Amino acid sequence: MNTYLQVAAADASEHRTLIITLFSVFVAATLGVTVWAGRRTKDATDYYAGGRSFSGFQNGLAISGDYMSAASFLGIAGAISLFGYDGFLYSIGFLVAWLVALLLVAEPLRNSGRFTMGDVLAYRMRQRPVRTAAGVSTIVVSIFYLLAQMVGAGALVALLLGVSGDAGKNIIVVLVGVVMILYVTIGGMKGTTWVQMIKACLLIAGTLLITFLVMLKFDFNISTLLGAAAENSGQGAAFLEPGLKYGVSTTTEIDFISLGLALVLGTAGLPHILIRFYTVPTARAARKSVIWAIGIIGAFYLMTIALGFGAAALLSRKEITESDAAGNTAAPLLAQNIGGGADSAGGAILLAVICAVAFATILAVVAGLTLASSSSFAHDLYANVIRKGKASDREEVKAARLSSILIGGVAIVLGIFAGKLNVAFLVALAFAVAASANLPTILYSLFWKRFNTAGSLWSIYGGLSSSVLLVVFSPVVSGNPSAMFPGADFQWFPLNNPGLVSIPLGFLLGWLGTVVSKNEDVDGRKYAELEVRSLTGSGAH
Repeated sequence: MNTYLQVAAADASEHRTLIITLFSVFVAATLGVTVWAGRRTKDATDYYAGGRSFSGFQNGLAISGDYMSAASFLGIAGAISLFGYDGFLYSIGFLVAWLVALLLVAEPLRNSGRFTMGDVLAYRMRQRPVRTAAGVSTIVVSIFYLLAQMVGAGALVALLLGVSGDAGKNIIVVLVGVVMILYVTIGGMKGTTWVQMIKACLLIAGTLLITFLVMLKFDFNISTLLGAAAENSGQGAAFLEPGLKYGVSTTTEIDFISLGLALVLGTAGLPHILIRFYTVPTARAARKSVIWAIGIIGAFYLMTIALGFGAAALLSRKEITESDAAGNTAAPLLAQNIGGGADSAGGAILLAVICAVAFATILAVVAGLTLASSSSFAHDLYANVIRKGKASDREEVKAARLSSILIGGVAIVLGIFAGKLNVAFLVALAFAVAASANLPTILYSLFWKRFNTAGSLWSIYGGLSSSVLLVVFSPVVSGNPSAMFPGADFQWFPLNNPGLVSIPLGFLLGWLGTVVSKNEDVDGRKYAELEVRSLTGSGAH
């Protein structure tokens, strides 16, 4: 273990009681909330949609808790601390994406579906094939997103507890997976929503505290902060200008365009965000929840300026990368620094508090993701494809709980292999897959009269397979020291993010599959019904 980590580990051991207490209190409190909510889960509507009992503000807070993940708190702060302006582009992309969700998806999706994206597609098309495709896509996207949370959890708790080596991080990943499975199997949507609301409040409070302390250190002068960050980074003015990461070559410039496209379009196709629109009683509440989410998330992303540039100004690049090569622990290390340093009680307390908040972030998001994927499996695949609509509510909920255990297990295994990747970057990959497979199908189904089953299948499977295939053969997986498999080299796709190729391909395949196949709704009756329902909410569940 290097010198800096030895100091951090020694400091952590001196305050181990505080650290374990904070973690234990949060986990125990949220599990208590989950058990309380689980007792009030009576049927499938309660399990999948929380009984549609949440207000616009409550759901907006829960959406914020679902969206402000480990990527936001750990990955973006780390990316900014290492790459300056280019790292802050993640914050911009994640926030702008909500405009697409608000304007095109939130209200019509709430009106048109019941529990999942598959409900919207099945309204106009052949149920079994489109529900199968929707279920497969939802599970794949959720697992990509889960990877980021698992990696963040491993890096975070390893730093806090002074755990060194891959074995320690792997144990932590397993423990996080077990806790998230408990959240979902016991509490369903009601329990998960309350956990996300609590977590959102904690995250905003923790981020606000660090932002205040950082700005206090620089006399609340943002120019002084940015200047200190640029000087301490060793990059000078280039740290505050575009191009440090994405301006190195033509390939990286194209990669930036691909990343931006994935970030802006991905949110409206994320399964764990889409199912949140079903937890409110009306379309108006769905719209309000997105507006609240934009305000809360926007405030948070503004504060990432203080987190990222503060870490760059007050910590050396060596300190950040020695703790975690991808920069995922920059925010906790910043908290420790402004609390008084690695050898102070104040530093240990602030480090413990911020790590506990980040841990809360991870647990809430993985619960939401696991719920989204297990709901899609149970509702789309089990109830409507395997049982052909004959499954009872009790059978559906049981299938959802069992599938959450299986999906959690897959996420744990993959999270162990992805331990060296930046979590913001991993989430960007999930956004690319969601934007390639889910978004074209949702938009075509809601707004194109001619769209049919073949177009839906071509779009989902084509966008999904192309994005995943390009990721597998990209520098993310092999061919360099920071890849998932650094010892192998089978990359041939030059871009880190596949969005520039796979997203247009998803839209193109949806169009092509439709025009070369038979029109299933010749008189337009089904589309007219869906259009009225999506715009007015008439007949919505």
